[in-house]
Amino acid sequence: MIESIGGRRVFPIGLGTYGMGGYQSRAPGMDSKYISAIQYALAKGINVIDTAEMYAGGHTEEIVGKAISSVKRKDIFIISKVWPTHLGRHDLKKSLDGSLKRLNVDFIDLYLIHWPSTEVPLDESIGALMELKDQGKIRQFGVSNFDKNLLEDAITFAGKGQIIANEIEYSYGNRNQMRDVIEFCKKERVTVIAYSPLSRGNYAKSEKIREIAEKYGKSQLQIGLRMIMEDALPIPKASSREHIDELFDAAGIDISREDLDYIRE
Repeated sequence: MIESIGGRRVFPIGLGTYGMGGYQSRAPGMDSKYISAIQYALAKGINVIDTAEMYAGGHTEEIVGKAISSVKRKDIFIISKVWPTHLGRHDLKKSLDGSLKRLNVDFIDLYLIHWPSTEVPLDESIGALMELKDQGKIRQFGVSNFDKNLLEDAITFAGKGQIIANEIEYSYGNRNQMRDVIEFCKKERVTVIAYSPLSRGNYAKSEKIREIAEKYGKSQLQIGLRMIMEDALPIPKASSREHIDELFDAAGIDISREDLDYIRE
């Protein structure tokens, strides 16, 4: 399981926030519910909160900012992401300032290129991220949705050890398709962060997951998530206490290597 990112101790499951306060645009009707959910997760010990400037047109970052306002900054690990149309040097810095303002923080722990751009040279974006790190506005930086070749380019531009994470869609359903990029990340010591780790319930279609869940007396969701935790730090979204409790408890499942290999086949 992943218990540190860039030298910072983290809980091996984070909380995703896509859809909190809207998807592509602002929808603030349930803000109090989402603020309470984030605060409950933090109180449980889940200290990684993943968000992005794109989520609800920035409103999700505002929700996160309100949720963390009463928590010590050192106790939270915030991940946010810059949209591909903002990857030019000037635009990227402007995007970061906007995220810092909405989150009401002085720095972001991990700032990611949300998707690669076909317009802006990657070395320009990496250079801007390195400047922002030097300025202390971000502690670490990385990428998201990068395949092996693009990740290799990013590492070349930034230098070994500078790209500390690659956030990708990774779940039981696509475990085989993502194997190459995951193995490359391990080789380069790049932390894999898994979004949509529950694959919209695809784990529940597996007889193997069902069998192992019964063996350990756990839910199928927890076993599906525990498998992902062998390779990545998953960031499922949860907005109810019951769901957060279920996610939290998945980290404590002591599953044998034999059973993990069985469900990963």
